[in-house]
Amino acid sequence: MGKKDWLLGDSPNPLGDRVGEIREKLQAKDPEVLATRTGAIYSSTGEAISEIQLPFWSREVVISFPDFIGKYADTGEELNSFDMTMLAYYFDISTGSPIAGEWISFNQIPGGMFYAQAFQGYSGNELLNVFGDDLEAFIRANEKIGGRREAFGNAAFSYQILPFVPIMVVCWLGDEDFSSSYRMLFDANAHHYLVTDAYAILGSNLAKQLIRAKE
Repeated sequence: MGKKDWLLGDSPNPLGDRVGEIREKLQAKDPEVLATRTGAIYSSTGEAISEIQLPFWSREVVISFPDFIGKYADTGEELNSFDMTMLAYYFDISTGSPIAGEWISFNQIPGGMFYAQAFQGYSGNELLNVFGDDLEAFIRANEKIGGRREAFGNAAFSYQILPFVPIMVVCWLGDEDFSSSYRMLFDANAHHYLVTDAYAILGSNLAKQLIRAKE
């Protein structure tokens, strides 16, 4: 995927712009430990300056340390404030726990129950409104934006947003008794890497990317 616009349409932005606050907190930490806990690659450039590199929505990002400024490795373009806030949360929260390899729904993420209905409304329900029973269109849209096919439901695709942050989008086709449904799923250890609100934003963004791919 290319560069993402996190605030397409009416996507929620409950994180706010806390990158400055979190950056100060991260500056006191060991960059090698941060890299290990986030699945990133650490390298020292000398003179007390180092870099941490990791993929973010399938694009390599280089973050300088200790100033914690991120740039895309291929273009040198600096990440916007919102993207940096998302990464700051990831580096601040990640514990280094391995991915569980088990998928859960949004309401199973700690703190997700309260917001689950709203999240489904602007993620899975939006996909249902656009794709309906058109499974082939859903498959084409996922293939267009680089999804990885998974054996789940009638069609499912996963996305590795960050080294420890996968998301899967699933379609279950309906029948005479039940309508089709779409849902975002997350790793069972999701709470070890990001706050719940961040997952709401990521899921909403993925839904909008798929809708745009169909259009």
